[in-house]
Amino acid sequence: MITNSVEKLDEVATSKDEKSEEVVALSTGQNQSNDSETTIRGGNVPAIKATLVLKPGVVKPLETPNAECKEVFVQSPRSKRRTLINRSLSISKGKFDSSLTKLMNLPKKIKDTLEKRSSWHDFSTKSKLQLVDTKMQSKSDNDLIRSEIRQLELLCKQLYESQDTAVRADAEKALVVFQDGPDALTKCQVLLDRGDSCYAQLLAATTLTKLVSRSAQGLSLQQRVDIRNYVLNYLATRPKLPNFVVQALVTLFARITKLGWFDTHKEDFVFRNVVSDISKFLQGSVEHCMIGVQLLSQLTCEMNQISEVEANRSLTKHRKIASSFRDTQLFEIFRLSCTLLGTAIENCKNLNFNDENQHGLMTQLLRLAQNCLTFDFIGTSTDESSDDLCTVQIPTSWRPAFLDFTTLKLFFDLYHSLPNTLSSLALSCLVQIASVRRSLFSNTERAKFLTHLVNGVKHILQNPQGLSDSANYHEFCRLLARLKSNYQLGELVMVDNYPEAIQLIAKFTVQSLQMWQFAPNSVHYLLSLWQRMVASVPYVKATEPHLLETYTPEVTNAYITSRLESVAVVVQENLEDPLEDLGMVQQQLEQLSVIGRCEYQKTCTLLVQLFDQAARTYQELMAIPRTSGVVSPTQHVEITVQEGRLTWLVYIIGSAIGGRVSFNSNEEHDTMDGELVCRVLQLMNLTDSRLAQGGCEKLELAMLSFFEQFRKIYVGDQVQKNSKVYRRLSEVLGLNDEATVLSVFIRKIITNLKYWGRSEQIISKTLQLLNDLSVGYSCVRKLVKLEEVQFMLNNHTSEHFPFLGNTVVVTEMRCRSMFYTSLGRLLMVDLGEDEDRFHTFMLPLTASFENIGTMLTAADGPMFAPEDAKKALIGLARDLRGLAFSFNTKTSYMMLFDWIYPNYTPILLRAIELWYHDPQVTTPVLKLFAELVQNRSQRLQFDVSSPNGILLFREASKIICSYGSRILNVEVPKEQTYPLKLKGISICFSMLKAALCGSYVNFGVFRLYGDETLDNALNIFVKLLLSIPQSDLLDYPKLSQTYYVLLECLAQDHMSFLSTLEPQVFLYILSSISEGLTALGKKQRVGLAPSSDMFLKVLEMHPEILQQILSTVLNVIMFEDCRNQWSMSRPLLGLILLNEDYFNQMRESIIRSQPPDKQAAMVQWFENLMDGIERNLLTKNRDK
Repeated sequence: MITNSVEKLDEVATSKDEKSEEVVALSTGQNQSNDSETTIRGGNVPAIKATLVLKPGVVKPLETPNAECKEVFVQSPRSKRRTLINRSLSISKGKFDSSLTKLMNLPKKIKDTLEKRSSWHDFSTKSKLQLVDTKMQSKSDNDLIRSEIRQLELLCKQLYESQDTAVRADAEKALVVFQDGPDALTKCQVLLDRGDSCYAQLLAATTLTKLVSRSAQGLSLQQRVDIRNYVLNYLATRPKLPNFVVQALVTLFARITKLGWFDTHKEDFVFRNVVSDISKFLQGSVEHCMIGVQLLSQLTCEMNQISEVEANRSLTKHRKIASSFRDTQLFEIFRLSCTLLGTAIENCKNLNFNDENQHGLMTQLLRLAQNCLTFDFIGTSTDESSDDLCTVQIPTSWRPAFLDFTTLKLFFDLYHSLPNTLSSLALSCLVQIASVRRSLFSNTERAKFLTHLVNGVKHILQNPQGLSDSANYHEFCRLLARLKSNYQLGELVMVDNYPEAIQLIAKFTVQSLQMWQFAPNSVHYLLSLWQRMVASVPYVKATEPHLLETYTPEVTNAYITSRLESVAVVVQENLEDPLEDLGMVQQQLEQLSVIGRCEYQKTCTLLVQLFDQAARTYQELMAIPRTSGVVSPTQHVEITVQEGRLTWLVYIIGSAIGGRVSFNSNEEHDTMDGELVCRVLQLMNLTDSRLAQGGCEKLELAMLSFFEQFRKIYVGDQVQKNSKVYRRLSEVLGLNDEATVLSVFIRKIITNLKYWGRSEQIISKTLQLLNDLSVGYSCVRKLVKLEEVQFMLNNHTSEHFPFLGNTVVVTEMRCRSMFYTSLGRLLMVDLGEDEDRFHTFMLPLTASFENIGTMLTAADGPMFAPEDAKKALIGLARDLRGLAFSFNTKTSYMMLFDWIYPNYTPILLRAIELWYHDPQVTTPVLKLFAELVQNRSQRLQFDVSSPNGILLFREASKIICSYGSRILNVEVPKEQTYPLKLKGISICFSMLKAALCGSYVNFGVFRLYGDETLDNALNIFVKLLLSIPQSDLLDYPKLSQTYYVLLECLAQDHMSFLSTLEPQVFLYILSSISEGLTALGKKQRVGLAPSSDMFLKVLEMHPEILQQILSTVLNVIMFEDCRNQWSMSRPLLGLILLNEDYFNQMRESIIRSQPPDKQAAMVQWFENLMDGIERNLLTKNRDK
């Protein structure tokens, strides 16, 4: 019944009428404000009849202001000169004397539209934001206020202008105290009204934004409406504020409007008259008009983005607000922006874009249109930085704006008419318009729309002057990419001017690739266009030619040759090398791998020609005799250039091979791949033979990239063994089958590990290649038979592999775990139960352990070298962790456990005792034990007669207690808390959870025999937990994850321990669960009945904790997108039985918040929720 009723409650709650008030806040300790005595005066901006006292408390109603315009600001010496807002702007109902009209010559119908929306009202007459009655103030009071203002202004000036870091830090601390003070709200208005410093105004605006964002602040509806109106009035009377102050106030307006979007008074949504209110600004001066557009633009942004506060609370509430704004306001705002932009185009000749105000107004108008088009209409764009989601989900109600093509034409006209400083924004809007969802149009309408779009693009390419601007160029490249991402190639070829358009696009792409230094980040979009078009070729059913076989080879040629030509320029002029940005290179190569497969024979012919030429030149340069063994500067430059060219070619050949797709491959292409592979392997033989004299790191990285691509395509279980690649390799290099090719791979891996120990990047990628090879089922069995692999298994010492030595930097030792994971997999293939072979393999590690043990024995002596001991221990711990990870069978794990215990675990414990304060030592050791206690693949299923499970847990407990008891006393800087302290604690939590949940220890044995091992581990867990501020539990995701899964394990299997905790400890745990439910969405099992007096004592002292949890759980179930309602319903019955009175109050509150026609249904579902429920927590009772 609980589970079923939960689903029904959720169904009713989510179908709740939008116009009803938002459900009563379910947090404890907050009563609903009583607005029964407040009234809202008629008008476009509903206002509360009261004077606002900006602090939580009782608001005393005042008389309604009369209809005439009155001065409402606190009169101070600096404010006496202020004139009435109506007088300063010379605007009244029915009168339209606007600089906007002079600027843009708005047609009469627009004036009428704006005037119909609302007349200009004095916002201040609706909101008397009067903190103190200055007439009643004494002189000393005014002096005190002025003194506080001067002090705050001085602190702001120090924060933003001082060059002294200490002064800035002190000012920041003082201002943080100000922001958190109980009277911050009052002082913010004093700063705004009386302050002279723009920095003080900025402080006041940002502080108010933070305050209204905090749900716990408890501002009443009246207060929030008055703050909103005050902000509008403040902006209206001070239109020439600095831009950053205006932006801060605009952000405050947008935030408070969003947070109050569903707030109602007498069935009127008091925060929704945004367009009519802001239209008043559009009738003012240029400055007022710009502020009005900024208000609309920022509000649109605010509605679209998830703030930090919302990310930690309800995403569903954010989507409800955004959806309501989309349905009621957004289209009107977009039409308004288009209307004003259209008027600007009509009067473009009269505009002076060198004028800061006119330029700024056009910028804001374009940004407003852009924000409307980039709105997340259906809640799918979680990452604003991503350009992957290329479809704009325009609502169906917007169809008229796109069907007559005037909107499309408007932004193309704007691009051609505006200066470069503005035209990129018009192109950005066109990018979004080109991405409108396909289903908005019928097939005929889409074809027409695409035709207009392609014609607009063609016109830009025919007049490319504006594309010399980097911002325009970038946005235009994005526009081209959207042509294919949102439309099919079959639709593009049907466009009338497609042949001319594709020719111009190809020409533009070739020119862009040749100018490799100009806007390199934009190349991605051009390559994306061609990649998508080439990938679509097999699916085109249209009879019209796509012409890609004509133009794609030109693009491929341009990319390859331009990269090769760039090398000499980079070397000779000492420019930034594009090869340094491997992320960008790999991304482009992935795209080129598809593009190059179109007319693949031409691609291969070009690559072979260029490669042969570069390799021949490189070989000749390397053969030139050197005077006294030293290369001349000229020779060095020439060699570097050729190495760079070969590096690009090896990368490109690897990508070309990686572009092979099994469903569209043929033997001719495989033969061409064979030609390319032979050349790279011959080059590798040449470079490897000279590694003793040094090598080229970039070329080696390119080789590894090539090997990875070749492995994915031609090595593995799914590869055809008669592939013509192997035939060509056999003819040229004598590599007859996959096994011989694998031997080449392993020899290269060994060579790199031997000669490139100084390069962490090469070592890391080499070991990643070895790891990938060792994962495959058939591949690893072929590898074990190779002599090269047996050499590695028998000689894994620093003598043969220098990166295993102690001379390596500690931070570069991380890759050793991956090396031993690969070796462990290779060893296990034929290991079986051969203990002699295992111990032979472990000899180097045994020697290392013995050496470390000897050094630690003399730790108190004068000859002790701590740094050498630390490095040896760190490397050994990483090696063993890699082996422990790979030994995932019972037999292999037991060999490792018998080897390490009891001989060597005391050494690890001694190291923790010595260097507990050094995370470089403790982290590898703790992670080793965390891996040892993991019951991976059920490897820890010990025999009935074996005590190994208990012994293993005892060793883990010793490590946890030893580290935990010492780290508690270590003081660390706040900014270094995680790496120096919390990271180790997190690993301990992970280790304890793995041990407790591994199902290989009978923990009752410890209590039965009086062994305190378990109690010691659990007690140190409590001490560690109490040392962590609750905010840190939520701020560090890894710590949160390890803590909550450990807590769930304790709640499930060790409730008797939790019930014996001190009240403050249990309160901490309950509070952390409550915060975790709210901030992290963790579904913890907290609905457990009390099992001791201590538990009951906690509940008696702090009932609000479980009440908060009940509120949160019920709120998540009813009003959020709960993916697993069954899990969330588990604690519900326990929470209800523990808080019956509170549950009844909350139920009544929720029912009252429903529309009258839905209240009866909600009552019924609550009754069904508890129907037939008994007062116990049996599973059968919970499942009813």
